[in-house]
Amino acid sequence: MKRYLILLRNEPLLRRLSLIQLLAYFGAWFSNVAIYTLLIQMGADATTIALVAALHFLPGVFQAPLSGVILDRIHPKRLMILLTLIEIFATLSLISIDNIGMLWVLYVLVFIRMGAASFHFTVEMSLLPRILEGKDLQAANEIHSIIWSLSYTFGMALSGLVVYWVGVTTAFLLDAGLFVIVLFLAYTIKIDIELSQSGTKMMVMMREAFTYIRANPIVYHLIILHAIIGFTAFDALVALAAKQYYSQIIAVSLGIGLLNASRAVGLVIGPMVLGHWINNGRLGWLLLAEALSIIFWALVIDDFYLSMVASITVGFVTTTLWSYTYTLLQHHTHSDYYGRVIAYNDMIFLGVGAFVSLLIGYLATLGVALSMITLILGSVFVFAALYYQWIRQMYELEEIG
Repeated sequence: MKRYLILLRNEPLLRRLSLIQLLAYFGAWFSNVAIYTLLIQMGADATTIALVAALHFLPGVFQAPLSGVILDRIHPKRLMILLTLIEIFATLSLISIDNIGMLWVLYVLVFIRMGAASFHFTVEMSLLPRILEGKDLQAANEIHSIIWSLSYTFGMALSGLVVYWVGVTTAFLLDAGLFVIVLFLAYTIKIDIELSQSGTKMMVMMREAFTYIRANPIVYHLIILHAIIGFTAFDALVALAAKQYYSQIIAVSLGIGLLNASRAVGLVIGPMVLGHWINNGRLGWLLLAEALSIIFWALVIDDFYLSMVASITVGFVTTTLWSYTYTLLQHHTHSDYYGRVIAYNDMIFLGVGAFVSLLIGYLATLGVALSMITLILGSVFVFAALYYQWIRQMYELEEIG
C-alpha cells in the first residue's frame, strides 16, 4: 500500500487520472444493479438478462479498430470530456424505460453508455505507458485495478441499497450527477504529451498496427492471455443466481449488490498482498489458483453466504492477474503503438466478456445448472496456465522493471 501512496504523491497527473477513474467507474457500476433490477421487475428471462450483460462488453469490441487510431491522434483530454457528456446523456435517458416493450431502447442506451465507458477506460490505460514505465507502470495498473474494484464494490453495494430504498429512477439521477463531477475534473486536467502520428491517415495507421502485431507474435499471445481473464465476466451469472437461489432470503437487488461487493473485496485486497509477489515465473501458479477459486464457487453457488465467501477468493486472484498481464503487454509494446495495441487488446478482452455473458444465458436457457456453468468457466483457467507455460517456452518474456 505504501508504494501506491508514494507513486500517487510523486505523480500529480496519475493522481488526477485516478480520481477521475474512481468516480467514472463508480458511476458505471452504480447503475448496473438498477438495470438488472429493472429487468427482473419487468419479467425479463435469462436470455434477455444475459444479452444486457453482453451489451456491457460489445461496444468496446466494435469501436476498437477506430478508437485505437483515435487514441494515437486526438488528445486524451478532449476525448474524456466528450465521452463523459455521452455517459451523462445515456444515463439520464434510462429513466424513460418503464415496461418490457421498451427493451430495445434499453439495449441502445446500455450499448452507447458502455461504449463511452470502455473508450474512457482505454484512453486512460493507453496514457499510462506514455507517462510511466517499469515497476511504476505495474504499480499504476494495480492502482487502477484497485480503483475499479473499489468502484465495483461500493457502486454495486450502494446501488443495491438505493434501489431497495428509493427505487431505480433515483439511482439513475444520482449516477448522472457523478458524471457531472467527472466532466469538471476532465475539463480542468492538464495532460502534456505528444502524439507522434497525428498527421498520418487513419487507414494507414490501422494497417500499420496490424502489421506490427503480426510481426511481433509475443504481442498477440499476450493479448490472448489477457483476454482469458474475461472469463470472469460473472454479471449475468450473479443476476441469475440471485433470482434462482437467493430471492427467498433476500431482495434481488440486495443479493446482486452484496454478492458483487463480496467479490470486489477480494479484488481490492488481492493486489495489495500479491503485487510484490507476482512475477513471470509465478503467473502460471496464479492462473491455477483462479481455476480452483472458481471451481470452489461452483460447488457452493446455491448457498448465498458461502457464495459470498467464494466470491472473495475469486476476486482475490483476479485483480492481480488482470493488472500483471496488462502490464506485460504494455511492457512488450513499442510506444508508437500504445493506443492502437491497447484498444485492440481491449477489443478482444471485451469480446470474450460478451461471449461469456451470452454463453451463461444460453446454457441457463437450455437448463444447464448454474453450478455446472461456473465449473466450465473455472476449467478455462487450467488451460490458461498451460498456455502461459507454452508462451514462456517459445518466447523470451522480459521481467517487469
